[in-house]
Formats: sequence, structure tokens, C-alpha cells
Amino acid sequence: MKTFLHVGCGHKTKDQTTLEFQKPSWKEIRLDINPEVQPDIIGSTTDLSNVATGSVAAVFSSHNIEHIYPHEIQTTLLEYLRILNSDGIFVVTCPDLQSVCAVVADDKLTEKVYDSPAGPITPLDILYGHMASVAAGNIFMAHKCGFTRKTLTESLVKAGFGTIIARRREHPYYDLWAIATKSQVEESRMKELAQQHFPK
Repeated sequence: MKTFLHVGCGHKTKDQTTLEFQKPSWKEIRLDINPEVQPDIIGSTTDLSNVATGSVAAVFSSHNIEHIYPHEIQTTLLEYLRILNSDGIFVVTCPDLQSVCAVVADDKLTEKVYDSPAGPITPLDILYGHMASVAAGNIFMAHKCGFTRKTLTESLVKAGFGTIIARRREHPYYDLWAIATKSQVEESRMKELAQQHFPK
């Protein structure tokens, strides 16, 4: 059985990750800074010192890389790289600022762009974090940085990941998806990983 670290998991479990990670062949370890979500490991993504080097086959990060400051991005990505084994992969999804800013440019900053389990979502929520959650006291939901496909890819390259594939989805998703391998792999392997982890 392979192990993946689900960073910034919130209340989510492996059933709300990718189709590949949902398989019985994968064991999930949940990590979050908020003890209220009962993670396996309480900790920050910027300091994974309590996770052994090379100990996981994958890291999954869904909508939490935007919750750290820009100067912490490389520190965080280097931590992910450190804890991955030699064949390890990093799967990340986060808001796509390029597509949401197109809506903002159309002067629709506070208009609903889609519905979520938490309620209506506006460009303001996508840019700065879910306003209702932050207002209710969950300051962990605030966003401190953001990415386009270009800048996310550049950040992964700078951190030293081997091979990267990235996609952006516009309305009604407004998100980015990327897969980065620890070692250099063939294009055929990246296509396989994309089939396994990117949304259909």
C-alpha cells in the first residue's frame, strides 16, 4: 500500500481527493494546522519536520497553497519535495487568478459565479478566501497569495521538481491543477498521471 499526505485537509478525507487516491491501494495521512478537523498530524505546511524524509509516495494539496504568504511558497514546496520518495508525486489544485480576474475586470467582484457546499461563491471569495468563514472566525480560510498556471509552474520548477504538467479550468471552476514529479519522467508517464488525478 502506498501512502499519500493530504496537506491542509480541513474536514475532507481521501474520498474527496482524486479518483486515484480514493483507491484502496492508497493510505491517507491527513495533516492540518487546525486541530478542530481532527487530522492525523497537526502542523503547518511550511514546517513538516514531523514527517520523515522520503516517507510518502505522494502529497495532495487542495486549495491550501494560497493560504500561505508568497515568501513561504518555496519553503513549503521544498518540504513537499523532501518528504516524497524518489518516485513521488505532488498533486496540487488552487484558484486560477487569471480566469477569476477576467470576471473581476467585467466588474462582477461580488456576484455569484457558482454554488458550493458552503454557499454562493463570488470572485471576492476566490481571491481572498471564503468571506463567510473568515467572518465567523476561521482565519485559516484567508488567502495570502495566488497563482496563474504560469506562476504555479514556475514555482514548481524553481523548487526542483522533475517534470510538471498543469491545467487551468475556467467557469464554473476557476481553478488550476498541477502534477509535479520528484524525478524526471517520460511524457507518457505524465499523461498517465493526468488521467489518474486530473478531474474528468
